Amino acid sequence: MKPQLKVHYFQHIAGEGFGSCYEYLKSLNAKISATEFFALPVDLALDIEALPHIDDVDLLIIMGGSMSVNDEANFPWLKIEKRWLRRYLAQGKPVIGLCLGGQLIANALGAAVSKSPHQERGWLPVRKTKHVPAHCFHLPEEFQVMQWHAESFEIPKGAIHLAENDGCRNQMYQIGQNVLGFQFHPEITPHALNLFLETDDIDDQYTGKYIQPEKALKLSNKNKFIQGNQILNQAIEYVLQRSSEVVYAKCNKA
Repeated sequence: MKPQLKVHYFQHIAGEGFGSCYEYLKSLNAKISATEFFALPVDLALDIEALPHIDDVDLLIIMGGSMSVNDEANFPWLKIEKRWLRRYLAQGKPVIGLCLGGQLIANALGAAVSKSPHQERGWLPVRKTKHVPAHCFHLPEEFQVMQWHAESFEIPKGAIHLAENDGCRNQMYQIGQNVLGFQFHPEITPHALNLFLETDDIDDQYTGKYIQPEKALKLSNKNKFIQGNQILNQAIEYVLQRSSEVVYAKCNKA
């Protein structure tokens, strides 16, 4: 009997939950659990042992958030989260990072996260980079997805740069065949977008030519969400399948 897939996600703020991939994972009969960092007291000295045991996680999904990965002074659990991530990544297990999540993976591996050349907010085009190796995660040549960030990651050492756009060159990367880091939000749903709009003082924080007004975002057509959601489901399938192939190959060699 095939063991049940154990999926864990890290959530950093109340308004950025699991998004579109919840239904897809439930269709795989996944057991889903979460660490809600936003619910922890700010002054809590979180111990790494309070996070899940790595053996109890088959797939990790790291959600977005309004804080900076560099703001460990105000969010002390960031340091513990990054330590746990390094342990998890050392095991070669599958992980997907979304926006802040992609920044956290990169930063945990030594890559810088800093102010983006341009802030991005809204439905913006992203394109696949040139000369991506054939074995890498397959992206459309160009697609439109939700952006919502003021900082961006450097591509971690040893990673493959998968996607870019004019506002922010580093939009997506891959490490091995088990790690995919996104700068954009493929998981966004109409409900999640409404939560973003309700909880973020967007017109005060975001400026520039890659910023779409709140009124336009409130009128987003439901069809706009589909392609990003499909990309995320395919990304989940990719890291799970490729990670299983690696484990199978190692077992056969043994």
